[in-house]
Amino acid sequence: NLRIFGSFLRMKSSELDVAGYRDGLKGVDPQFVKRWSPRSMSGEGLSEDQIMSLVEAARWSPSCFNLQPWRFIYSLKDDGYWTQFLGLLMDMNRLWAERAGAIMILLSVDRASETEDLSPTAAFDAGSAWMSLALQAQSMGLVSHAMWGFHHEAVAEVVNMPSNMSARAMIAIGYPGDSEDLPEKYRDREFPSTREPLESLVFQGRLD
Repeated sequence: NLRIFGSFLRMKSSELDVAGYRDGLKGVDPQFVKRWSPRSMSGEGLSEDQIMSLVEAARWSPSCFNLQPWRFIYSLKDDGYWTQFLGLLMDMNRLWAERAGAIMILLSVDRASETEDLSPTAAFDAGSAWMSLALQAQSMGLVSHAMWGFHHEAVAEVVNMPSNMSARAMIAIGYPGDSEDLPEKYRDREFPSTREPLESLVFQGRLD
């Protein structure tokens, strides 16, 4: 068992048999079952063209009244914004996200203007854009990991965010890395998570 576990640690996240950890139903496109959120990344930078491809996928996400209330602010590895973006992350995420190739901040437009009412669907719609981006990243051989653990109150000043927007997530994106390069406390958590059984999530007519 120790030998198997040691081999597991030396595997890149892209080499894992994700289906072996998950029980996706037949007939479901494998892209949904294979998507997961590794922390191990190689440290290699991404290009601006890659970022544009990721956001292009997010651009076609559905939204209420087609308002498209998502904005992506990004920093490429070691550009002039990199240190500030890393500084927004809580320590538990900065420890591993520093090996990402890019970091994004996902904003939602909560009001069309300062005087408009709060949008009830902005966060929901922004979440759909994140999922599209995550699946596009996977199709490009990249890994992505969205995080809530960042200093939300500091985002506005760093990225010039107006008061009608909210920071919904920070996203680390990069090439797959080796699990053994992670800080030790994260290594035994670097595997695809399971999900609740289908029968506990879907009901006909009413909740049981």
